[in-house]
Amino acid sequence: MRRLRNVKIVATLGPASETYEMIKALFEAGADVFRLNMSHGTHDEIREKHRIIRQIEKELDSPISILADLQGPKLRVGVFANEAEDLADGDSFRLDLDPAEGSSERVCLPHPEIFAALKPGSTLLVNDGKIRLQVDACGEDFADCTVIAGGQISNRKGVNVPDVLLPLAALSEKDRDDLEFACGLGVDWLALSFVQRPEDVEEARKLTQGRAAILSKIEKPSAVEAFESILAVSDGIMVARGDLGVELPVSHVPPIQKRLVRKCRYAAKPVIVATQMLESMIDSPMPTRAEVSDVSNAIYEGADAIMLSAESAAGHYPIEAISTMNAVAEEVESDPTYREIIEASRTAPRSSVADAIVAAAREVAETTEVKAICCFTESGTTALKIARERPRVPIIAMTSLRGTARRLSLSWGTNCVMTSELDRFKGAVVAAARAATAHGYAGPEDQIVVTAGLPFNVPGTTNILRVAPCDERLIYNMETE
Repeated sequence: MRRLRNVKIVATLGPASETYEMIKALFEAGADVFRLNMSHGTHDEIREKHRIIRQIEKELDSPISILADLQGPKLRVGVFANEAEDLADGDSFRLDLDPAEGSSERVCLPHPEIFAALKPGSTLLVNDGKIRLQVDACGEDFADCTVIAGGQISNRKGVNVPDVLLPLAALSEKDRDDLEFACGLGVDWLALSFVQRPEDVEEARKLTQGRAAILSKIEKPSAVEAFESILAVSDGIMVARGDLGVELPVSHVPPIQKRLVRKCRYAAKPVIVATQMLESMIDSPMPTRAEVSDVSNAIYEGADAIMLSAESAAGHYPIEAISTMNAVAEEVESDPTYREIIEASRTAPRSSVADAIVAAAREVAETTEVKAICCFTESGTTALKIARERPRVPIIAMTSLRGTARRLSLSWGTNCVMTSELDRFKGAVVAAARAATAHGYAGPEDQIVVTAGLPFNVPGTTNILRVAPCDERLIYNMETE
């Protein structure tokens, strides 16, 4: 299904969006990628959502990407005798390994790995940062703290440790089970939570064995510090601003977001901007003006995708949320300032033949009446490199591999069309012309740019560019066989 925008929309599925009718309506309203949150729902429930998406994909003959989001390790305090206690600024409070019920003076923190990493002066955040504790003294089984910012602490509230690299693997036992389950289903992307270092990504890659692309969630300060090495071993990135805003001062998050988006574009890897983009639409059919500005800023920055979480998973207005995001994207991308910003931030490297070919394709499209850039791709790399250029005309990714088409549904401006395997360039040009006209990107009198690699069906061989007519009679008169 052709979109009138380049940025992609990721919709999280949940209780508000789990039926065939609702999922199809979300896709028709603008969702390009569906996120399955492995933190919620049984494997049977997730399997059913996956089945419905693939059914809709087949009915509409349009590749749809599925992203399975792993939960990651969850750090939580224990329980209290009174279920909750109020902590005041300046109070002393102890965290320890004692499983006894907590009081106003202490509570169990059943994570010895946290105590092993703490040192005096470290910060502990409880309940999404609403309570802030500073460690005064600590050992292998306790941490004596001063309450810096008080509030109510209650059973099993989450704990964040922002300024310490924790000796925790990004994959818990649950995550390993979920990873194998999701890969067995055939999801296209796996989102990896709690990434702190590139080794976390490499561990997940060994387990996936090429069955899904790896998307690293940047939600910890340590991940921001190690971002370039994490990006190098990832297939894509999610800027998880909610957790970043808990572990870092909120004023730090916007510049980090801009910096990470730009680095992802330079690396030709998709990046999703996520968390609370239209939060008020969980309960309201209309967003706030601040939320619309937030969505717009992510699009102006050049993000590949923008994501809805609870808005589409558990909100009262999931279709309206998708429609709003779609409308904002179309309006922003029609703004001349958007194109100025996107082109001013273009810093694509020219280190290979493929880089030169895709840059030339974009330049030809900008200086002629070419209607689209059609690229033949097996691995998806050529399409990602063209997307990095952010051309003014549509990108049509031609591939014989459905998995490649599905993964590219996350990439900026990329429209995926399935084709049979080809062994001659003239046949490829004909297939590209037919796709461009059939999907409404060009008419018979128009021209397109075609990129491909010879020999065909060999990843990483993009080495040819042709400006071709969409009129098949003219194509067959070309000299190139």
